[in-house]
Amino acid sequence: MTWFAPRETTLADLIRLHGRWRAGREALIVGERRLDWQEFERATARAANGLAALGLVAGDRVVLLMDNSLEMALLLFGIIRQGCVAVPLNVSVPDAAVGAMIEDAGVRAIFASGAHCARIDALAELSPRTAAACRVAIGAAPSGWIRFDDWHGAQSHDLATLVAPGQECNVIYSSGTTGTPKGIVHTHRCRMSWAADLAQVLRYRSDCVTLCSLGLYSNITWVAMLCTVYVGGTMVVMPSFRPGPALDLIERERVTHGTVVPLQIERMLAEPPLAGRDFASLDTFMCCGSPLGLDLKRGFPDRFGCRLIELYGLTEGVCTVLAPEDFERKTASVGKPFLGTDLKIIGEDDRALPAGATGEIVGRGPLLMAGYLNRDAASAEATWIDAAGERWLRTGDLGRLDEEGFLYVVDRKKDMILSGGQNIYPADIEGVMREHPQIVEVAVIGLRSRKWGETPVAIVVAAPGTNPRAEELREWTNARVGKQQRLADVVLRGSLPRNPNGKILKRELRAELDARLY
Repeated sequence: MTWFAPRETTLADLIRLHGRWRAGREALIVGERRLDWQEFERATARAANGLAALGLVAGDRVVLLMDNSLEMALLLFGIIRQGCVAVPLNVSVPDAAVGAMIEDAGVRAIFASGAHCARIDALAELSPRTAAACRVAIGAAPSGWIRFDDWHGAQSHDLATLVAPGQECNVIYSSGTTGTPKGIVHTHRCRMSWAADLAQVLRYRSDCVTLCSLGLYSNITWVAMLCTVYVGGTMVVMPSFRPGPALDLIERERVTHGTVVPLQIERMLAEPPLAGRDFASLDTFMCCGSPLGLDLKRGFPDRFGCRLIELYGLTEGVCTVLAPEDFERKTASVGKPFLGTDLKIIGEDDRALPAGATGEIVGRGPLLMAGYLNRDAASAEATWIDAAGERWLRTGDLGRLDEEGFLYVVDRKKDMILSGGQNIYPADIEGVMREHPQIVEVAVIGLRSRKWGETPVAIVVAAPGTNPRAEELREWTNARVGKQQRLADVVLRGSLPRNPNGKILKRELRAELDARLY
C-alpha cells in the first residue's frame, strides 16, 4: 500500500520553505537594500497577492520592462508564486520589437520602470493588447498607471496558492541574433530541473553569495538566480555591469559564485592590477553565452584564484559542462553533457555522425523548453526525431565530438559560408585573425560573390593606438588560412554590434554590407 503520494516540489515551494527555515539568512542584496529570506518570502507573497487583486489568474502572462532592481527580483518570483507566467523583456530592444513581443505573449499586466513607462504608453496608442493591460510603475507613476509601492504595500503576506509543476513558469524571448525573437516557454518542472541540476554541476552551496551582473531578463541571470534560490543562498544584483564596481562588489559582499559572459571576463581582466584586493571568498564562476577564448579560460582562474566552469547550452535547453579539472587537457572544448542530458551530431541528411565529424548539435534532457510560444512550425523546425521516435532539440550550432565525448563547437549553422560548394566556418578564420596584435575584435561573414556564390569578408576592430591597413590585414590572414578560407575583403569598424549577452550580431553586419558584390 502507498501511504503517501508526495507532490513535486516547485520553486514556489522552496521560497515558502526558505522563508520559514532560513528566515534570518540574507536572500537579496541590491545596493544598500537587503532582504533576508523571511522578508523576501513575504515580499514575493505580497506581489503574488497583488496580481490576484488585479484580476490575474494562473497562466496569465505578465510583462516586465524594467532595469535591474530589487522590485524586479520580487516581481519575477512573485509572478512565479502566483502561478502566472513571467515575461521579462530585454530593455535594449527597439520599441517595435517590444510591442511585437507584448502582442505575441498576450499579456494581462505590464510592469515598467523609469523611462520605460513612456515607451509602453507610446505603444499603447498602437497596440490594443498593450492598451488593455494593467500597468504598474516602479517609482513615479504616470497618468493611468498604478504606483508599485501603493499596490505592493496594500497586500497581505499570507499566500495559499499552490503551483502545479506542469504549469507555464516563464517565457523568455530569444536574443534575435538570427532573426525575429521567439518566445521560449519553460514549465515549473523544467525550471526546477534548471535549478537543481545546475546547482549541482556549478558547485553551489547553501552559504553561496551569487553575483547577478546581467539583466534579470537574461536566461544567464536566471541560471544564477535559480541555483541560488534552490540552495537558499544570497542573490547580489547589480543595476548594470561595470567591471570596477563588479570587483568592488565581489570584495565587499564576499561573493562566492556568479554567472558571466566572455565580454565581462575580458573587461574584468583589463582592470588595473588587483594587488591589495581580497578575493578569497570566490569559489566558482560560470561563463556562457558566446565562445570563450582560450586566453580568458586560463586567465580568469589564474588571476582571481577561483574555479571557472564553461557551460554550453541554449535558453531552449541542453547543456554541456567543461569542469575545471578538464580545463588543461580539453581547453578548446565546451565539455560533456551532464545529468541525464544526451547529445548527437547529425549531418545534412539528418543521420547521426561518428566522433570527429562536424555536423549540427542535437540534444535532449531535463532542461528542454516546452516549445516556442504560438509557433508550432518553429517548434517543429527545431525538432529532430531519431530512429526510435525520440525527440531531440536542434541547436542550430555546428560541432563535433571527440573520442572521449567532449564537445567542440565549430560555428553557428546559419553563419556557415558556402563558397564554391565548400563549407567555410567563420570561427576558424576568426581564430586565426585574433592572433594579430593589431586586432582586438573580428567577425567573419559571407557576402555575395560572382565566382563563388559566397565569399568570406572580415569586419575588424583595431586595437587601441594602432592604425592597420585593411589590405595588410587581409594579406596577413590569407597567408595563414586554407586556400578556400581566404578573405575577399577586410572592413575596419569602430565597434561590432552586440546583444546584452555579448554575442556579435552578424545579422546586422550582413544587412549593413549586403549591397556589396565581390
